[in-house]
Amino acid sequence: MDNREFDTALIDSAFSLAAEDGWSAVSVVAAARAAGLPLDRARRRFPCRGAVLCRFVSLVDQAALETELSGGTERERLFELLMRRIDFLQRRRTGVLAVMRALPAHPAAAAALAASSLGSMGWMLEAAGISARGLRGRIRKRGLLGVWLWTLRAWRHDESEDLSSVMATLDQALTRAGQIAGWFGGRHEAGGDASVPEMPDEPTPEASPGG
Repeated sequence: MDNREFDTALIDSAFSLAAEDGWSAVSVVAAARAAGLPLDRARRRFPCRGAVLCRFVSLVDQAALETELSGGTERERLFELLMRRIDFLQRRRTGVLAVMRALPAHPAAAAALAASSLGSMGWMLEAAGISARGLRGRIRKRGLLGVWLWTLRAWRHDESEDLSSVMATLDQALTRAGQIAGWFGGRHEAGGDASVPEMPDEPTPEASPGG
């Protein structure tokens, strides 16, 4: 078992325990034992429970980045990358939702997860062909994190098999980001507004994904 397989097995075990008993009941030792994994290797790979969440974010990124994109515009590539991240979460839906419900009671874990997620947005931007470097890059990462969190909000409530309302929400959020911040087509590099886009007051699942 290579490191990625080991990490995935332990994280899946931790999230399964979270789904059963809540995140507060999860420990690296308990997750390793439940998955039949050696404790010494678990200690090396996950020195604390927070490392489980940070490594999970890394695995989400890898799932989004491991295959070539289908092409298209920068916006279309971002849409594809973020939906690949959603697909990875969907396969672990019950456990991920349990962790999300628990985060407000664990501010340190929530802060670590937010920091990791901000770094992830840089990877998504660069993979889509949009610079995440410099001051404008930092602002873009914050903006894309807002898009991602808004999409996650829709995902939490979308129990359909095709995730149609998630795709509609992501489509709407990316459109709004493009209109307000001018992310796409290199407009920032020509001096466009790099402000963080504001999301609408409520998600609109009825919007068409291609609209």
